[in-house]
Amino acid sequence: MTVAEPQTQTSAMTASVLYDALLHNTAPFILDVRNPHDFARWRIEGRAGLTIQNIPYYDFIEDEEGAIARVPAEREVLVVCAKEGSSQYVADLLRARGIEARYLEGGILSWGYLYDTRDIVSASWGRIIQVARPARGDVSFIVISDGVAAVIDPLRHTAPYLEAIAMHGARLTHIFDTHVHADHISGGPALNHETGAPYYVHPYDAIHPIDMLPATIAYTALDDGQTYRVGQFELRIIWYPGHTLGQVNILAIAPDGSRYLFTGDGIFLRSFGRPDLGGKGEAWTPLLYESMARRLPPHLDDATLILPSHFSTLDEVDDVGRVTAPWGVVRQTNASLTHLKSEDEFRSFVLGNLPEFPPQYVEIKRVNIGLRTPSEADAEELELGKNVCALAQ
Repeated sequence: MTVAEPQTQTSAMTASVLYDALLHNTAPFILDVRNPHDFARWRIEGRAGLTIQNIPYYDFIEDEEGAIARVPAEREVLVVCAKEGSSQYVADLLRARGIEARYLEGGILSWGYLYDTRDIVSASWGRIIQVARPARGDVSFIVISDGVAAVIDPLRHTAPYLEAIAMHGARLTHIFDTHVHADHISGGPALNHETGAPYYVHPYDAIHPIDMLPATIAYTALDDGQTYRVGQFELRIIWYPGHTLGQVNILAIAPDGSRYLFTGDGIFLRSFGRPDLGGKGEAWTPLLYESMARRLPPHLDDATLILPSHFSTLDEVDDVGRVTAPWGVVRQTNASLTHLKSEDEFRSFVLGNLPEFPPQYVEIKRVNIGLRTPSEADAEELELGKNVCALAQ
């Protein structure tokens, strides 16, 4: 059957406008017209209450009347496909039936590549800037003070960091990964190559945990207790094994005494990092307990701002897009922390709540220590979908 495509008159919604609507819980009904397999692997997610439905594009070709009847006529609809064309077609069909419909400009790929930059702290002595990739639940940070900058847990694409640093008239002097990540390709080595700023990682993470092969990338070793200066900030390294053997937290102390803890995958706002992504969940769970129950608490007070590298759902993000909360709040609202009463309880909780192990995470670890260099298409495929670094909630 040949179908003549109607002339496209439907307006587009950009990924950044969609993200703002998701943050404020004002997003329209989302109609995803990709095939069910792709929809199951990865979809747009928002706060609790977001409505999304999958009706494949080919249903609108094979049974136009029946497919349109499944779409709510009384609501604004945002149509999403892989790259844009199919969603334009379906949105035009809906508008011809009197349904208010738009399409996502650039398709779901534009959502996947959206980077969102927000201030966490802006003071006379410096700034902390959050750079997030909302579709993946990935979060990273820039610390700027007195014309110099550090990047913590940079994501794959370097432009958002270089642009933000240049905008504030600073130069990059430190690149930190709190650990060698498994869920996404780090931008640390690329930033090192592009700027010459040293790339820091703990040496225990500079070996593949399954292959047992050493890193081939250039890095500077981090160690417990080290301190670094970034303008008026002091950055202290806290070794925190468990999620990985080389996981560290980075405590930033501002000149006014305020404290900011970059936790990587150590502690999230509603969960904490799983210990099995190196293939050694049984062995690393006791290390994680030691880190959470004994290593970290002496460095914290209730006012310390927790800055994690991931969120699991958009309900963890405030209405202006920040993924952060004081430790006193996290301690009270992160239900996973209640299982720290004993090592036995903690072990039972952790090993009983491990999500499915994503096989691509083994390969991403290889990429992040230089054992493999993927093409852009391969990198995109490896990073497809949300991170699953936290325990199941």
